[in-house]
Amino acid sequence: SFYEELLSHGILTPLTAPVEGMVMKEGSHNYVAPQGISSVVKYYLKQSGADVFYERHVTHICLRDGKWEVSRKTGPPEQFDIVILTMPVPQILQLQGDIVNIINESQKQQLEAASYSSRYALGLFYEASTRIDVPWAAQYITDNPCIRFISIDNKKRNIESPEIGPSVVIHTTVRFGSDHLDSDPAEVQQLILSHLERIVPSLPKPASIKCQKWRYSQVTKAVPNFPGQMILHTQPLLICGGDGFTQSNFDGCIDSAMSLAEAVKSHL
Repeated sequence: SFYEELLSHGILTPLTAPVEGMVMKEGSHNYVAPQGISSVVKYYLKQSGADVFYERHVTHICLRDGKWEVSRKTGPPEQFDIVILTMPVPQILQLQGDIVNIINESQKQQLEAASYSSRYALGLFYEASTRIDVPWAAQYITDNPCIRFISIDNKKRNIESPEIGPSVVIHTTVRFGSDHLDSDPAEVQQLILSHLERIVPSLPKPASIKCQKWRYSQVTKAVPNFPGQMILHTQPLLICGGDGFTQSNFDGCIDSAMSLAEAVKSHL
């Protein structure tokens, strides 16, 4: 039903562009988000009618008079009746305050069992009317120590237009990501570009470049038994979920969201 709804609103469309080297699992379907994956999140946030605040870097969670007091890097602390955490599991374990003692030993062991891959993403942005002459929209690379995936993003999303310049997205291998996790970003960018030049020598010079480090890219090992969510405290409710409790794909996110919603509903 989630896919049907997103497809009917054009938030998702079936993947039709040629992707070289993609391994297809039997019975699976592939989709693209023409306006970017953030459009899926924006769609659900709009549906919810919730007031959303960004740039709130949470540092401490404490119990205060039957409520949760949540502190952040900048700005005053705020109080909530229910707190739901969906950040990567290692970041839950980095939070300070009463939460440190609220997470019991068994839960801590389960949370510590979750692991993530790290990788870099590089975006190359071009002027309108730039031609990128390759026969594919995206390509999985198997024989390069640095690059795992290249996508001509507007071609992959099927939204090519003479008014909008093309963009190329490059994802590194997991090994490269872990080997260069704490390297200088400028050096990493140069390394990726030098490998890219060897793989696609015909690429024109971009107008701008953005290099992004994903310390927690994809879940390599979820919390044991894929629980979908974990209740850390019942009154008031403190609960955590996300793909770290299922798997790193859209289905995994939906499974965790449904599991969280059921748990929260039963506490209301």
